[in-house]
Amino acid sequence: MNTKVWIEAARPRTLPTSVCPVIAATAYAWAQGKADWGAAAICFFFALAAQVAANFGNDYFDYKRGADRADRVGPRRAVTAGDISPRAMLGATLATLGIACAAGCLLIPAAGWWLVAAGAVIAIAALAYSAGPYPLSYHGLGDVTVWTFFGLAAVNLTYYVQALSFDFDVFLCSAAMGLLSVNILIVNNYRDYEDDKAAGKHTTVVLFGRRFARVAYHLNGIAALLLTVNAWIAAGAAGIVLLHVYVVLHLKGCRALSTRTGRELNKVLGMTARNQLIFTLLLVAALLLAAFDIPFFRFTL
Repeated sequence: MNTKVWIEAARPRTLPTSVCPVIAATAYAWAQGKADWGAAAICFFFALAAQVAANFGNDYFDYKRGADRADRVGPRRAVTAGDISPRAMLGATLATLGIACAAGCLLIPAAGWWLVAAGAVIAIAALAYSAGPYPLSYHGLGDVTVWTFFGLAAVNLTYYVQALSFDFDVFLCSAAMGLLSVNILIVNNYRDYEDDKAAGKHTTVVLFGRRFARVAYHLNGIAALLLTVNAWIAAGAAGIVLLHVYVVLHLKGCRALSTRTGRELNKVLGMTARNQLIFTLLLVAALLLAAFDIPFFRFTL
């Protein structure tokens, strides 16, 4: 087995979109004195495994539908390139999804049996994104799906299994995380616009055009800041400084999306995932500053 091929098939550049919601939710739980590190670790593993399963499934089902071509400008797709057999990729998809579900079951004693239903919906969505009679990503629903499951579900459920309650600020954070995850998808679909259009894959970029995608990318980043504004303000002027660090990085991402083409957009994809991770870490820093209220670090406005 070629380990490098499997690692590439897991699409490591996109993995921040699964772990960032867990980190953010746990930071909110910690700031409120409700963190459960064991539950957080399980959520972290579940999120990673579920996304890897979704990525494997996307590789397999896009191959089956002819959406991936050997000469695509995006990163190499393992099944289309012949690096991994379709049967092996399908098996890996189901096995990884099964591992994710098994990990999620460990949370049932603490959070309740209703998590089974939540986990089942997440597992079905991971497959329905690219598979089934109505694959979501082929009908303009990829962005909504990513926002829902990598934003609302990931953040709120991670917080709930630790605090055993829901919180409005955490909900706003979940909406923000979902938008930043959507930006990663936007770059991916922006790069694959021509291939997707030829294959009949109706992403939002194919439906509404690249200009729409650039505007949405910019607005998503700004909206994420506004949705989490309470955390930045609570950290005082230091929080505003942290906020501006992300603004600079986001604007660089917007410019890169507008000026780069072809394979250069693969770097923009990595940049966008990195920006989501940095946003998350800056948000955690703001929550820490507000919680500790250390005058030397948390200077006031």
